[in-house]
Amino acid sequence: MKKILLLITVPVVLFFAGCGNSKTEETVLSIPGMMEVELKINGNPLLIMIPDSTRGKMQIVEQSWGATEIQVGKGFQISIEEGEGDVALMKSDIAGNDVNKFKRFVKDEPTLLFWESEITAPEFHFYAVVKPGAVSYIIKDIAGEMFGEKAVEMMVESAKTLKAKDAPKPEA
Repeated sequence: MKKILLLITVPVVLFFAGCGNSKTEETVLSIPGMMEVELKINGNPLLIMIPDSTRGKMQIVEQSWGATEIQVGKGFQISIEEGEGDVALMKSDIAGNDVNKFKRFVKDEPTLLFWESEITAPEFHFYAVVKPGAVSYIIKDIAGEMFGEKAVEMMVESAKTLKAKDAPKPEA
């Protein structure tokens, strides 16, 4: 009888312990097919969601000019760099590009541009300014690559998850 009571009590206790209102550092945005990675840009610890290993090999490269490039396979390639960014100037540059002809904006928001353009075939790109704390970052697709709309949608969703990593809490 004691064993049966123990078998019922333990799962119930674990269930209620897991349902507590504890919002700790482990409270993470969960996106199917994505995983959270830790970065340091100019000494600032950051977290961002990127596609998991089912999409390909992950590479994180810190470039000499200050950008950090994240690639997962061929369909996910973003560049993150510290900076205030200028969405209005970028919008003007996109419209005035004589080589990569602007077709339309998929999203045109105050801190995000997602557009279709074409040289010989349709391609999609994005440019976002994200401020997860005191510092702003410019996140965009890696220049020179051609991406489809779905690939860039995934990059945009990833960019929106950039956040400052909380400083470790001191031991009590």
